[in-house]
Amino acid sequence: MNENSSQDSVVVESNPKPDTTIPMVIYALHLAGIVTGGLTTLVGVVIAYVYRGKGPDWLDEHYRYQIRTFWIGLVYFAVSGLLTFILIGFVTWLLAVIWLVIRCVKGFKGLQEHRKPDNVDTWLV
Repeated sequence: MNENSSQDSVVVESNPKPDTTIPMVIYALHLAGIVTGGLTTLVGVVIAYVYRGKGPDWLDEHYRYQIRTFWIGLVYFAVSGLLTFILIGFVTWLLAVIWLVIRCVKGFKGLQEHRKPDNVDTWLV
């Protein structure tokens, strides 16, 4: 029996990519918040706070981006709720939904490319 045959079949990946399942779930929870009235978004931000600081820098930036998306979205949707009294709130609510979808799509794209999201500190997209 050849001594090297068992060694040749073993492949060791020296730099494994971190698991991006949790951040993807958080983005999905943010999007589901549109239908659930923000309940799943609240669950998502709690998960983001728990996992923040436990991965590589680019992945931690996703958690930071998700946390900021929650808080900024809370402001946008609260202002939209107040503005419904003068009927413009329905338009601002729609704009907030579009903003949320764009941020989540950008986050998904960054995760697939294993890089941090663009413009993490912005209040826009």
